[in-house]
Amino acid sequence: MALYHETPAVSQAGMDELNLAQKIAVWAIPVLFAITVHEVAHGWVAKLLGDPTAMMLGRLTLNPVKHVDPIGTILLPGLMLYFGGIIFGWAKPVPVTWENLHKPKRDMALVALAGPGANLVMAVLWAFTAKLGIALSGTIGWLGVPLAYMGVAGIFINAILLALNLLPLPPLDGGRIVTGVLPGPLAYKFARIEPFGLIILVGLLLMGWLGKILWPVISFLHSGLAYLAGLSPDILRSVLFALLG
Repeated sequence: MALYHETPAVSQAGMDELNLAQKIAVWAIPVLFAITVHEVAHGWVAKLLGDPTAMMLGRLTLNPVKHVDPIGTILLPGLMLYFGGIIFGWAKPVPVTWENLHKPKRDMALVALAGPGANLVMAVLWAFTAKLGIALSGTIGWLGVPLAYMGVAGIFINAILLALNLLPLPPLDGGRIVTGVLPGPLAYKFARIEPFGLIILVGLLLMGWLGKILWPVISFLHSGLAYLAGLSPDILRSVLFALLG
């Protein structure tokens, strides 16, 4: 494998030479797919388990227009990209009518798990996209370099969404999973945290604790996916730092 020979082609096209519009072009597809497929996965699993609500409302589609939240999908990721740092966002939640599910308590946990599961699958696919891009960057730079950057962006945004959504805090997916596996009385008490979940999350973010909690998981996923795709984690980290610079 000629990774170390091919890497300079990626480095020479460094993100320092790209303007904001070009950075947005690199991030746009990975972010839109990460957010919309996450929501579609919730609705698809809910349908399999007896609830057709998302399908009836036209939400089982990869058309991002159906899922875009003006703040969470466009404004927040755009601002975070402009000012630098971790990029994350959200889409309009897919509605689930829990009474329609075959076994509501268990099935809500499975529906919640589907979103992070979709992010893991997408992260794997983006890792191999990055590998292809790096392989092509030395010979077909106009194609390989954008693919490499986009692949690394895809790994990163999906790792963030996976780690963030698995936090055991309602209304995040991790909180719903915990609610689904706890015994009835404990599940009821735990679910009562949900009205305060967003406040807690924002508080963790403002105090700088959210990044400290998520980063070890994100870093582990990033390194694991690099090894899975046969890439050096150092190469992916260097591209990522350029993307976030």
